[in-house]
Amino acid sequence: MAHSSGYYATMDAGRFRQLARECGFELAGATAAKPLADAANYLDWAARGLAGEMRYLTDHRAQVRTDPRNMLPSARTVLCVGKLYNTAGPDAAGLPASSGRISRYAWGEDYHDVMRRDLTRLVELLQAECGPFEYRICVDTAPLLERSYARQAGLGWIGKNTCLINQDSGSWFFLGEILVSFEMAHATPPPDRCGTCTRCIDACPTAAIVPTPDGRHEIDSARCISYFTIELRGPIPEEMRSSMGAHVFGCDICQDVCPWNRRAPSTEEECFEPRSTPTDLTTLAALQEAEFREEFARSPVKRAKYAGFLRNVAVAMGNSGLPEMRRPLLLLAESENPLVAEHARWALKHLGDEGVCLH
Repeated sequence: MAHSSGYYATMDAGRFRQLARECGFELAGATAAKPLADAANYLDWAARGLAGEMRYLTDHRAQVRTDPRNMLPSARTVLCVGKLYNTAGPDAAGLPASSGRISRYAWGEDYHDVMRRDLTRLVELLQAECGPFEYRICVDTAPLLERSYARQAGLGWIGKNTCLINQDSGSWFFLGEILVSFEMAHATPPPDRCGTCTRCIDACPTAAIVPTPDGRHEIDSARCISYFTIELRGPIPEEMRSSMGAHVFGCDICQDVCPWNRRAPSTEEECFEPRSTPTDLTTLAALQEAEFREEFARSPVKRAKYAGFLRNVAVAMGNSGLPEMRRPLLLLAESENPLVAEHARWALKHLGDEGVCLH
């Protein structure tokens, strides 16, 4: 909700960046709280069905995203920040075939809580220095085109993989915004430095990064591993399953191969350091629902829901090529949840199992 304290604050842009850094944000900048040209592209993307079943992107909130003042009528500036989450975790290429892949952003604590905590602290510091103002804190659940405003605020450019890329620090960033009722000097958007590079496009196993007629690129959610493993609640399209590899929550391939991430710094946030989360597929397949909730209570992984997570694990087991996955898959195939059972049967068939019996 918006917080009202007045309209007359002012803040120097350099001082804002300094305060943002004190709150743990490596990137910070400001831009006008006005509609952007990207809004038309977004509405077109949604209208063409490329959001899949993510209705929160296509319902009445789609129009809300076109103007920050729909959330805070007094908004005059969008303060944009980026918090690095890159950690020295396991190299996906070095993991055994028996391990599931969890996206890097979910290795630590749920970023929503961390971002909101530090954005709240930043508001308090701003108010202490410049006086009262109206504001609204936004993390990625708010209906705001955050990458577009972050680009306008000078934090980076939007790459072909649709991630915001910073020239010095890469793309392993969480984004957050504060809509405020005061003016601040606006930054200049940086140039697009992807050039002719197509590594993210070439590396995507499901060809989810697609070109647009006007020379941009966008994500077709109906082909995206992250969408399948996190947002999709029903069956994963059968023709896509064999291309998903060992991914059980999210996918980092397009960021892993990005040249701008070769020298990406690591985060100083201890809460983003990898937790002792099990990745062994047989262990994950054996989790009971209460165990799943306890294990991932403070992790973004909980968003997949228990049945969705077991569905993902089943597909990963089927793609492993390992005979030892048959027995746990047979157990999943007997699940009372039809979604889990169907994907387990597919995985058994994919392994070449024509009738292994439990008994």
